[in-house]
Amino acid sequence: MSAHAAPSLPAPNLVKVTRALISVSDKTGLLDLARALISHNVEIISTGGTAAALTQAGIPVTPIDAVTQFPEMMDGRVKTLHPKVHGGLLAVRNNPAHVAAMKEHGIAPIDLVCINLYPFEATIAKPNVTLHDAVENIDIGGPSMVRSAAKNSNHVLILTSPAQYAATISALAENLGQTTLALRRSCAAHAFATTAAYDAAISAYLAAQWLSNEDLPSTLNLPLSRSGSLRYGENPHQPGSLYTGPALLGSGIPQANQLHGKELSYNNINDAAAALSLSRQLAALSPTATSAVIVKHANPCGAATASTPLHAISDAIAGDPLAAYGGIIAVSSPIDEAAAARLCTKDVFFEVLIAPDYSPAALDALRTRWQNLRILKVPSSLTDPTFELRSVPGGILIQKPDRTLAVGPALVHAAGPAPSAPHLAVARFLEPVCRALNSNAVCIGGIGEHSTPRLFGAGAGQMDRVASCTLAVAKAGPHAKGAVAFSDAFFPFSDGPTILTDAGITCIVHPGGSKRDQDTFDLCNSRGITCLTTGIRHFRH
Repeated sequence: MSAHAAPSLPAPNLVKVTRALISVSDKTGLLDLARALISHNVEIISTGGTAAALTQAGIPVTPIDAVTQFPEMMDGRVKTLHPKVHGGLLAVRNNPAHVAAMKEHGIAPIDLVCINLYPFEATIAKPNVTLHDAVENIDIGGPSMVRSAAKNSNHVLILTSPAQYAATISALAENLGQTTLALRRSCAAHAFATTAAYDAAISAYLAAQWLSNEDLPSTLNLPLSRSGSLRYGENPHQPGSLYTGPALLGSGIPQANQLHGKELSYNNINDAAAALSLSRQLAALSPTATSAVIVKHANPCGAATASTPLHAISDAIAGDPLAAYGGIIAVSSPIDEAAAARLCTKDVFFEVLIAPDYSPAALDALRTRWQNLRILKVPSSLTDPTFELRSVPGGILIQKPDRTLAVGPALVHAAGPAPSAPHLAVARFLEPVCRALNSNAVCIGGIGEHSTPRLFGAGAGQMDRVASCTLAVAKAGPHAKGAVAFSDAFFPFSDGPTILTDAGITCIVHPGGSKRDQDTFDLCNSRGITCLTTGIRHFRH
């Protein structure tokens, strides 16, 4: 123990509240709490806007500068950072030396502190927020008082959320104006979690602003809050919950508005996130078209772009009707009545439907046809994540998302005839689809029934690329003839390309880089197959 540390003293169970300090940005429940304190003859100290709100409601308040004998200054940046505040919070009330110091310096104890911090996370979530606004919403005095009060929970009650007010009011009523040790310790634990999350949000935001030249930060603090418990995880014997975090994790399915259906499961959320992400990427490639993506077990099994939601949905379903059944579909445009009618036919069944909006007639038809279909309306403005995280035993892997697309100027014509315009259009469409598949991945696509690109079939998650080629050809069936094949990595041998060309593929796109690339080029040259290389690998595990 430090020579200057206070000796260990037993904590009193009940502590009489004589003075309380209240300074809140969220004034929910404020007046009820303040009136309860006044009923127990508690002196209320307050600051700025909180003091004004209490005074306006007829509640007597002692201004903070009357305690510190120092004015609030610098636009409120300096008001509570004073020994008469922190001494009143940190003093150990049954330690004679602390009591003597309080008496010597005219410090009165503060027995209850009610603080919620400047709304930093709400501020940075606003569109077009400036760095200045973000920095001005970094609370300094608030977290300092929260930590002081929480450290001294043997004697001080710290409230950091309106959700704690009711229990506090009840405790004061039941104990004649006194707080219990159990309540003080419980609230103190929540207080430290609050300040930790607050500082983590600030750290993450400023790292993104000021350390953008670094590939990845040396320290990454992520404040994660449980937004809801799930029925279970991937399987019924695994508990699961959904947590949300700071802006650098982006926004998506956790922020969606569920309009109908059963609650989302762990697997629903995971697959819906994959479908939404790919549909947004395809929509970005063709802003005037509608994209539709169907995902099953985190892999796209249907994908298409078309001029209308109806055509996009129909083409996506046609990509793999067997796999699409029981899948999750995301559409980039609002669902109209015609699209809803297609989704209500007997040959389809989806667990989740995601779209930016629904016409009233479409929503009514979907709700009537499907009792349990989870209908999600995504926010009008979504943000991409700054980082991707994956847990492993003993740590977390972090990487920047794979947002690179190579199709375009980076393409190299490596073998066979020059690519046609349809070849290039399909290759451009297939690259984000292939990037979204689990490796090893090979996908086949072409121009669909509505004269726009669609996925014909895919092989994903295989231990060898030959198996992926075989599966993709089997899924594509007769559509493979004249189609384009896209591989997420190079072909180590020409056996996979042989399977593709035997099925009638007329254009193969892959990153290249194998020692045996020439074998694939020779095969394509001998068979009149266009071969393009991208130089960009798209592994996904």
